[in-house]
Amino acid sequence: MIRRIFLPAVTVLSAIVFIGKLISLQILNSSYKILSDGNAVIENSLFPERGYIYDRNHKLLVSNQPVYDLMAIPENITSFDTLELSKILEVSEAELNEKINSARTFSVKLPSIIVGKISKERNAMIQEKIWKYPGFFILKSSVRNYPVSIASNLLGYVSEVNRNDMKKDDYYSLGESIGRQGIEEYYESFLRGKKGKKFYQKDRFNRIIGSYENGKYDVPVEGPQNLYLTIERELQQYGEELFQNKRGGIVAIEPKTGEVLALVSAPSYDPNILVGRKRSKNFRKLVLDTIGKPLFDRGLQAQYAPGSPFKALNALIALQEKVIDPDTEYLCQKGHFYSRGMFMECHCKNGTSNNLHSGIYRSCNTYFANVYRKIIDQAGENIEDGMNIWNKHLKSFGLGNFLGYDLPIGKKGFIPDADYYNYWYKKGGWKSATVISNSIGQGEILTTPIQMANFTSAIANRGYFIQPHFLKSVGNNSLNKEYERKYTSIDSIHFETVIDGLHQVVERGTAKVAKIKGIDICGKTGTVENFIKLNGVKTQLTDHSIFIAFAPKDNPKIAIAVYVENGYWGARWAAPIASLMIEKYLNGDVKRKWLENKMLNGSLIAEYEKPYSGEQFVINE
Repeated sequence: MIRRIFLPAVTVLSAIVFIGKLISLQILNSSYKILSDGNAVIENSLFPERGYIYDRNHKLLVSNQPVYDLMAIPENITSFDTLELSKILEVSEAELNEKINSARTFSVKLPSIIVGKISKERNAMIQEKIWKYPGFFILKSSVRNYPVSIASNLLGYVSEVNRNDMKKDDYYSLGESIGRQGIEEYYESFLRGKKGKKFYQKDRFNRIIGSYENGKYDVPVEGPQNLYLTIERELQQYGEELFQNKRGGIVAIEPKTGEVLALVSAPSYDPNILVGRKRSKNFRKLVLDTIGKPLFDRGLQAQYAPGSPFKALNALIALQEKVIDPDTEYLCQKGHFYSRGMFMECHCKNGTSNNLHSGIYRSCNTYFANVYRKIIDQAGENIEDGMNIWNKHLKSFGLGNFLGYDLPIGKKGFIPDADYYNYWYKKGGWKSATVISNSIGQGEILTTPIQMANFTSAIANRGYFIQPHFLKSVGNNSLNKEYERKYTSIDSIHFETVIDGLHQVVERGTAKVAKIKGIDICGKTGTVENFIKLNGVKTQLTDHSIFIAFAPKDNPKIAIAVYVENGYWGARWAAPIASLMIEKYLNGDVKRKWLENKMLNGSLIAEYEKPYSGEQFVINE
């Protein structure tokens, strides 16, 4: 009896256990299903095209163009004619074999890029013969396209991510692209969108046979956002044309908004050369150009002495500190300033007497040397207080610090204070005459062109500036960000006298070449001494040509700084270029063709190619 019951009971119990296990494995526990799917399903990332970039008037700056990647799944590759395929792809046979071997090392089951960035024309040739190469397939992607070859340093470029990028942001995988430098880098999160996923079913031979479960688990891409910049395309292009065969930069700002209208750095490069399969080769050439430095943005990164335009700031500080008034006069004796062994040449005629107004438009070094000493010596024996007061006023104009603009690079410049001079000269070892070069924007002062354009905006606005920025709107939505006014430490009442002097610089002073009929321009020329060390010896090279300006005088719409390296004096290159930019922006075209042709055709290449001889050059204004 027991035997008759025992055997069926064991059978039924065993069946229950097996059925329960099957239910657990196939229904309740999905791990084995996932493992199976891992062998039968392939996951491909879907990449959105990068967002387009436009100028302030919705004119296209950056778009996309289609390219194609030749992909391969190594375990599906069979014998094929490597010579024929390498000729179609325009790569060597050795390079093709190396790519296939690298793909096998990475994974025999997962797809890898064999040859990327194939043109539309080359892809058409491949498509005709792809059937002859099992395991290979074409994947469409896109790269950047620049309809107008301008603003390369401003816009930046796109390249493949590296391991450091992937460590910083797990969004990226090997082989993907990321923005570098400029707008492409700073606004990467807007421009890249969000990638999606597409799942494909494979058969037992690892061949793709269709979409997995009709796309049930696919993740759609999220489109990128288009950006609208503050830059005006025609003005930017015109500035770059004017700077052909020259080195330096232009920064133009709309004073009332802080919107950057143009950012020119010269020499530059065609951004299209950093697209496609020759990108790495071309990039290497740019990096190795240590003379012209085309990847170095001179508008944001180059630190120069500001020269005579700095006199306008010293004038404002002196008025604010009440150490002078507009009628204070100083006599320029023998065409130079001399004090305690400190000599400074001046181009005023012997015996010229200047007040603040004429001191500005004549750019009298003697006048401003005396004004500067008044500022520094105002505290009597406590010279440190005077120096720090001067420093504080200058920093209220945004000098000596980053301006907070929306690009990832830049330099702070430098404004010395009492601690700096105490370090170098020891406490009590320096006087205002010791550092008299600060009076004319030389000495230890360093500024960037964007800082110079910014303090010009502050003067144009009679005492405030808006943080310079490059983004106007994202997509169809205006920016919610409001840029606050940053007020200088100078009372607005003091600006008119200085502005009148700057207006006379153009009307009757050192920048008469910048006059434009019907437009009141306020400006200041500058000639900056240019020294380098050669074999340990301080050697003077050709001076830099600089000019700051804003226009119109009342209700200004543009403020500009132009810096031309080795350009001799301010009125020779910088002032004409700045005035042409102003005319182009305010009037839409340029009528002074004689001046335009002179600047467009003018070249300083011979100057840059001179052997360094240590020759002393004449300083003009």
